[in-house]
Amino acid sequence: MRLSQILFSQGFGTRRLCAGLIQHGEVSVQGEVVDDPDADFSPEGLVFEVGGKTWPYYEKALILLHKPAGYECSQKPKHHPSVMSLLPAPLRERNVQPVGRLDEDTTGLLLLTDDGALIHKLTSPKHHVPKVYEARCKHPVTAEQVAQLLAGVELREPDPKPHHKPEFTRAEAAEATGEQLLRLTLTEGKYHQVKRMVAAVGNRVEALHRPSFGALALPADLAPGAWTWVASPALIWSQA
Repeated sequence: MRLSQILFSQGFGTRRLCAGLIQHGEVSVQGEVVDDPDADFSPEGLVFEVGGKTWPYYEKALILLHKPAGYECSQKPKHHPSVMSLLPAPLRERNVQPVGRLDEDTTGLLLLTDDGALIHKLTSPKHHVPKVYEARCKHPVTAEQVAQLLAGVELREPDPKPHHKPEFTRAEAAEATGEQLLRLTLTEGKYHQVKRMVAAVGNRVEALHRPSFGALALPADLAPGAWTWVASPALIWSQA
C-alpha cells in the first residue's frame, strides 16, 4: 500500500494533506524519513512516526480510554466536554465511537472503535459480554439488597408513559466489598442501569467506576484521561 494511502486510512487528513506530510519529511518508517508519498509498504504490523509520534497501523481502531468524571460519551455533548476531546486528531478523524456509554460522573474503562460490527457485537445482550462496576452507595449495602440484585429487579421510570411495560434485569454477580461498597457484574447495557438497579433495592449510587469490560481490565498505570491501543478484539473475549 502507498504510504500516503496508509496515512489517509489512519486518520491523518485528506490524501493531499497526507502526501504533503510525507513530502515535508514529517513521516519516518523504521527510523528513516520517507519523502515519497508513493513508497510502498505492507501495512500489516507497520509502525511509523508522524511528527515524531509513533503510530501502529490498524485496519480498525480499537482503543481503551480511562474515562475521567466530567465527560460525556457523545459526539454532541450537552453539558460537559466530550470524551472525544481526550483523543488525538487522527482518532477523531477516523470517527471512533464509544462502545456503549458511561454517565458523565462515571469513571473507568471505556472502549472506542471505528468498527461498527464490533460495536454491535459488544453491545448486543445476546453475546453476554460481562462488565464490572464498583459503586459507592449512600447507605450500607445489605445482604438482602445483594440477593435482590441477583434475583432480579424492576427498573422503574421516573415518569412512565401510558401502557409502559415494566423492565426487569438482574446482576450476573453481586457482592458487598465494604459497608457502602458494591461490585456488580452486568451483561446488558440499559440506560443508567446500575443507578436504577441500586435505587430499586432502596439504596443510592454516589460514585460509580468500571474497572473491566469482558476480559480487559483497566491498566493500573493508565491515568484518567489517557488511552492505549487494544491490539485485537479477541482480547476482550480471551478470558470471558
